[in-house]
Amino acid sequence: MASTAAADADAATATKEAIENLWEEVRDLSLGSTTTQIDHLPTPPSPLQFLRDYISPNKPCLIYNSISHWPALSLWPSTSYLQETLKSSPVSLHLTPTGRADSLIPHPHSNPSSSPLVFASAHVKKVPFSTALRRVSESNTCTEKGAKRCVAYLQEQNDCFRNEYGDLSQDCDDHIPWASQALGCLPEAVNLWIGNQLSVTSFHKDHYENLYAVITGEKRFLLLPPTDLHRMYIRDYPAAQYHYSEDTEDFELEIEDPVRYVPWCSVDPYPSFEDTNRQMAEFPLYYNGPKPFEVTVKAGQVLYLPSMWFHHVSQCPDSRGLTIAVNYWYDMRFDIKYAYFNFLQSVNYISDSAFRGGHLDSHSKVSTSKGEDELEMIEFVQNGDATGQGDSDYDD
Repeated sequence: MASTAAADADAATATKEAIENLWEEVRDLSLGSTTTQIDHLPTPPSPLQFLRDYISPNKPCLIYNSISHWPALSLWPSTSYLQETLKSSPVSLHLTPTGRADSLIPHPHSNPSSSPLVFASAHVKKVPFSTALRRVSESNTCTEKGAKRCVAYLQEQNDCFRNEYGDLSQDCDDHIPWASQALGCLPEAVNLWIGNQLSVTSFHKDHYENLYAVITGEKRFLLLPPTDLHRMYIRDYPAAQYHYSEDTEDFELEIEDPVRYVPWCSVDPYPSFEDTNRQMAEFPLYYNGPKPFEVTVKAGQVLYLPSMWFHHVSQCPDSRGLTIAVNYWYDMRFDIKYAYFNFLQSVNYISDSAFRGGHLDSHSKVSTSKGEDELEMIEFVQNGDATGQGDSDYDD
């Protein structure tokens, strides 16, 4: 028994060292080990340069002067223009009490000592655009002590720019030409996002090549490459749904019935002061490992966010209190890089403290297994339909 336990410990140590070496080698060979900044391109790349230097190595970059010809840059800072153009358009408004949806939330009816988390999705309702824009703006005003807060966000992820917001489509290109040429296809979905500083996206990844263009305000991204998978502590959480009452202005959070589990990143890169020590103790691979890449995307700039990269997003609004962006989702290629990622997912990272008294402690493993939701989503994308939720973005 002792020799078996020793062999298991040696194997676990070798796996741990190999995974940690991978984090370092990816940065040394492709991303740069001495910076947390991504490449900034002063002008759009040629299709060949974009394919060779960024798509193939799965490497993000920030592009300047790519959308300076868009009418949206001069027209959308005008609230009256948006309201007049979309006056007859019903749109999908997402409501939460905190600005965090498609994220992990303590269940309000749980035992306080256990504080189990659930994966919470926003309450969604169809309203006229003028009402929706007013609700997004008013989200900033509920600051009085004891006041009920309802954070509104326009973030429907079903090709909404070409559907719900079609009357604005003439203000932007229908695709990014140099990206479309490099990728060999047109975007599967184009989405519009209108929010404020209260809406935050938790760490997640998407099975799309993402070209993300900011029109007003700023978006702030934390990025980690797919090889840092084990640092995200992906675990299965029960799916829950917010329900909002306009009469009482109260939210109820209900677990789905039957219970459905969603694999989601457990790490919060900006924990509260009270929660910092617990987060650092529970997720040491994130806090003790290489720092995320940081990028601020300003109005008129485009971020290339490669498929499978983990990203956390926050916002800095314009003078109206709004951040507006359009993103283009292109199908990713399910090629050898995806096979590498699947292999990495199958490997358990086991910490130094995994062996206690000669026995393997299963709680020290970092789970990276795919849940049913992700498997269904992958099949969805492979079938060529981009109107589903993907891995989900509550902000992008």
